[in-house]
Amino acid sequence: MTGTMLLLVGLGAIFLGIVLLLAVVGALSTQRSGVGRSLAAVEAMSSAPESMRQELDRPFSDRVVSPGFSRLTELGRRFTPVGQANRIRHKLDLAGNPAGWDVDRVLAFKMIGLIVGLVLGFAIPLLFGWSALVLIGVVIVLAALGFMTPNLVLYQAAYERSERLRKDLPDALDLLTISVEAGLSFNAAMSEVARKTTGPLASEFFRVLQEMQIGVDRADAIRAMGERTDLPELRQFATAMVQADSFGIPIANVLRVQASEMRVKRSQRAEEQAQKVPVKVLFPLIFCILPALFVIILGPAAITIVENIFEATP
Repeated sequence: MTGTMLLLVGLGAIFLGIVLLLAVVGALSTQRSGVGRSLAAVEAMSSAPESMRQELDRPFSDRVVSPGFSRLTELGRRFTPVGQANRIRHKLDLAGNPAGWDVDRVLAFKMIGLIVGLVLGFAIPLLFGWSALVLIGVVIVLAALGFMTPNLVLYQAAYERSERLRKDLPDALDLLTISVEAGLSFNAAMSEVARKTTGPLASEFFRVLQEMQIGVDRADAIRAMGERTDLPELRQFATAMVQADSFGIPIANVLRVQASEMRVKRSQRAEEQAQKVPVKVLFPLIFCILPALFVIILGPAAITIVENIFEATP
């Protein structure tokens, strides 16, 4: 090894030693300063007033998250038209009142979506260097999308719940009819169906029973069940039960007719869905399957034709 190489190795070793020494000193000083800050924080906590200590002992969600949601809710009420709160409450009823969701929470989420949409609307065009006109369009679209996202979520939840209700209602009516014809009262039959089944319809039956237990008239409780959904079949069932209760018509006869109608409607709905299948398959067939078939079948022939044309050309 030459003298120059030895000199470079020595300088590198000296530099590495200095770096390690500085790192150790910095770590020790950082640890001491951290311990000092911790002691100062403990001393400040011990000398702080009782009201301040109680405030700091509260959870982070109570000190920061809840007031933030309250301010966002106030902003949401300012940006929301008059009467929108009642419409949101109706949408929550259609969605089954999901746990943790209420009108204030929906308004707060709408404002969060608006703010996120505005931030992304400004950030994305600036990141890609788009023009000012495109920036304005992106901001408007993303802000509107963020503001309407909670409504879209509620709509999807209500749609899925309505489909589940439509699917479970014929079987539930059959069970109700069998139970009433076996000698049970309508309330006892509804309780049996609610215990033996699951899903939103069972929850609605449980809610009707609970409302009757706290003193609500049976007709009013059943009518309220029909108003909490946009499913025509369930509203028809609620109307028929209210009329039977008002005019003294035997419940078993009404339930038998309702169950028969629900089975007919279910078969008609299945036939309708089957009739829609060819139309739904048409678009993927035209835009996805047929082009691939044309490429596979006509591609070799097109290549052969082109080669023959070039060979025949002098």
